[in-house]
Amino acid sequence: MKTYLIGHRKPDLDSVVATLAYGELLEALGEKNLVPGRIDPLNEESKYVFKKFASSPPRPISLKEIKDSDQIILVDHNEKNHRLEGLNQDQIIAILDHHYRISLDLNQPIKIDIRPWGSINSIIYDLFSKNNLQPKPKTAKLMLAAIISDTLGLKSPTTTKADRQAVNQLGKITGLGIKKLTFEIFKAKSAIDKLTPKQIVTNDYKIFPFGGKRTLINQIETVEQESVLKMKVQLIKAMAVVKREQKIDYMYNVITDILKENSQLIYLDEKDKKVAESAFGGRGEDNVLDIGPRLSRKKQIAPEIEKVLS
Repeated sequence: MKTYLIGHRKPDLDSVVATLAYGELLEALGEKNLVPGRIDPLNEESKYVFKKFASSPPRPISLKEIKDSDQIILVDHNEKNHRLEGLNQDQIIAILDHHYRISLDLNQPIKIDIRPWGSINSIIYDLFSKNNLQPKPKTAKLMLAAIISDTLGLKSPTTTKADRQAVNQLGKITGLGIKKLTFEIFKAKSAIDKLTPKQIVTNDYKIFPFGGKRTLINQIETVEQESVLKMKVQLIKAMAVVKREQKIDYMYNVITDILKENSQLIYLDEKDKKVAESAFGGRGEDNVLDIGPRLSRKKQIAPEIEKVLS
C-alpha cells in the first residue's frame, strides 16, 4: 500500500514544494511508502527554482497507477475541482491546506489541517518545528522560495506573522539572502516569453463553482505588466478557445504587477465585464479593468467575484 501526497491541478511553486516537504516530514515521523506527486507539468517559475537548487521535483501521478488499496493526502487544496480528476474520495485520509474555500462531502472522518496562512509551506515548517525537526538543506531552500513566491515577497494580504517567522527561520537555516532570492523569484515569475498565448491564459488558473457557474480565474504575476497587456488581442483569442473547450461560464485573466502592486483584469465579453465591474467597481475599457492594488486571488479577487455570482 502506498500513500500519495498530491498537490492541486496546475500547480504553482508552493504546491509542488509542499508535497516534497510534507513527505519528508512524515517520513521523519515514521511513515513509509510515501509518494509525493503532481498532476500537471511544472510552470516556468518552478522549473527555475528546482534547477537553481539542483533538486528533483515530485513526479507526475496518474489515476491509473493509484490502486484501490492506496491512500491519498491532499496537499494545498481540498475542493473537488482542484483534485486529480476521477480520484476516489474515499481513499483520502488527510488534507493539509490554507485556502479560504472549503468544499468537502466525505463519507468518513479524516485528519484535516487548514490554516489561514499565506503559504502551505509555512504550515509545513511549523509542523517541522513542533516536532523538533528541520527540513534537509535543499528542502529548506525550496520551502523558503515557495513561501516568498506565494506571499509575493511577504507583500500579499494573505501574509501572516507565521509566514514571516518561517521566512526568517528558513533564511537562517539556508544562509540565503532574502532580498536577492525574492528578486530572482519575481523575475522567474515574469518569464512567459516561451509560452504561447493559450499557455499564458492557463498558466496559473483555478476554476470555481460560483453560484453554480464555472468561473475560471487565471493570474499572471509579473514585473512587466505593460508587456503582457500588449499581447491583449492574442490573449483574448486564446481565452475564447479555453472558455469553449472547458465549458466555462465566466473567465478572467488577472495581470498582477508585483512591484507596482497593481492588477489589471482582462475579461472576454460583456457578460464577464458586467460581473467584474460589479465586483470591483470602475469601468472596463477595451476588455481591461483596472482593479487596483489587489494582489491575492484567494483573498482579494475570487471572493469579490463570488459575491456577485452568488
